[in-house]
Amino acid sequence: MNDSFLPDSADISRDAFLGGRLLLRQPVRGYRAGIDPVLLAASVQARPGQTVLDLGCGIGTAGLCLLARRPDMTVTGIELQPDLADLARRNARDNRMEDRFTVIEGSLAPPPATLAGRTFDQVITNPPWYDPATHRAPAATTSRIGHMEGDIDLAAWLKAATAALAPKGRLTVIHRADRLGDLLTILGKLAVGAIRIRPIHPKPGRPAIRVLISARKGARTPLELAAGLVLHDEGGTYGAAADSILRHGAALD
Repeated sequence: MNDSFLPDSADISRDAFLGGRLLLRQPVRGYRAGIDPVLLAASVQARPGQTVLDLGCGIGTAGLCLLARRPDMTVTGIELQPDLADLARRNARDNRMEDRFTVIEGSLAPPPATLAGRTFDQVITNPPWYDPATHRAPAATTSRIGHMEGDIDLAAWLKAATAALAPKGRLTVIHRADRLGDLLTILGKLAVGAIRIRPIHPKPGRPAIRVLISARKGARTPLELAAGLVLHDEGGTYGAAADSILRHGAALD
């Protein structure tokens, strides 16, 4: 890790997730984990002993939140940025999950040699949000890489995620609601089915800001539109369902 990025420096904060069940180190500037990876982890439905791959794991938020709820699973994270990968490993150790959470530094194209030939029961991912053709890149490097599509666009990202799934394995994605059309178009070209969409609304009556999408490899079940999750009431307080997920580590379903 670079000297300017030491976990105990002023450039790193230590923040509580799941009501303090997890304490995670992350950069003060640039990419910072919000509620998206927490919602992603909460939406995973799995059997004991299943293996999970988190594509673009960042500081490890989604994988560690999942393990806090489901200690009977193992998670492998892949992260392109060395500084964030180092923080993810540190966070796993700090939260005593290093025996169940492994971080591999690398890209998706091609995947690291340590992932060659491996498949997983579940793949979870929060892909970069923005197409660089339509959005200005953030100044901070970690935000630019984490939020902007680069050499690997959304289609290539989801193709790699699907390729890493075992037969009948489940892919779960959280993304901006305004890219739902792109997501469905891409998934329609991949060998997945049983697509389930759950909108995430900021307040009652407001348009969705995120979508959670799950799909199974090789399935043919029709698409399902699930009931939306509303994060806040009109006063800005978390609703009961969102509070259970974000503060208490409950499952979404």
